[in-house]
Amino acid sequence: MRLLLLGCSGFVGRELVPFLLELGHTITLVSRSTQPFPALAGDRLLCLKLDPADPASWQHDSLRQALAGAQGVVNLAGEPIAERRWTPEHLERLASSRVRTTELLVQAMAQLPHPPAVLVNGSAVGYYGTSADDRFGEAAAPGDDVLGQLCRQWEAAAQALPSPSRLVILRIGIVLGPDGGALGKMLPVFRAGFGGPVGSGRQWMSWIHRQDLCRMIAAALEDTTYNGVYNAVAPEPVRMADFAAALGRTLGRPSLLPAPGAILRLLLGDGAQVVLEGQQVLPERLAAQGFRYQYPDLSAALAAATSPGLR
Repeated sequence: MRLLLLGCSGFVGRELVPFLLELGHTITLVSRSTQPFPALAGDRLLCLKLDPADPASWQHDSLRQALAGAQGVVNLAGEPIAERRWTPEHLERLASSRVRTTELLVQAMAQLPHPPAVLVNGSAVGYYGTSADDRFGEAAAPGDDVLGQLCRQWEAAAQALPSPSRLVILRIGIVLGPDGGALGKMLPVFRAGFGGPVGSGRQWMSWIHRQDLCRMIAAALEDTTYNGVYNAVAPEPVRMADFAAALGRTLGRPSLLPAPGAILRLLLGDGAQVVLEGQQVLPERLAAQGFRYQYPDLSAALAAATSPGLR
């Protein structure tokens, strides 16, 4: 397929882009970086240095032509959620990088006589709010907290997609990979022997190995039976204390030193909510779809994510 990718030049994109190229797809990557993957440069990977949240970018001939020629679109655009304080300015960036980008993309697709056949759009498990006990399938109601409202707006922007394009929304959990995300931040601490659960340890972590997420995205692009919302998580969510214990066992390091939530709140303010509170999210529709995980088990996922030579 000829694909247009937005928001795929970072942590997820480092695996997604080469994976899609291996499958034979041709990619136009829209990024604020000139060439995020110089080692992959070739006839089937074109990079456009544009900001997809900027309306002016969608007036560039190169982007308009790439969208018109695309058979599928992947939109994972969005500023990192939990890496800084949620000031009013940062909350605005969180919203504009997701909601505004998706609005502009859908509007541009609506203007085409033959829009791409499929849009795979990101969302997050934060859609459901947080809970210590509830279990959330795709039919569960959205939360009324900041992330719940943000995800609801993000998905609403995607749902304005014109017919006959097919829409797949992935509510993505905590993505496991050694070079970014939550695991990437935890690894140096655990390897130094100072690891342990963050906060109470009882909060739920709904996770997914990065390779399985990439395989979900590829399946959603290629398989026309994928439609609507899917929880992009592994089938076994765990509590933070169990996650820390499993990571310690994987690395052969202790995992008994808790990181107090008060310190994280001091550093991140409201943004600490993403780590200190969680939700137990179940991939009910992926199970019904028959998706086969490569890493359904946390121990195997951590072993793969932390072993040299493995993704």
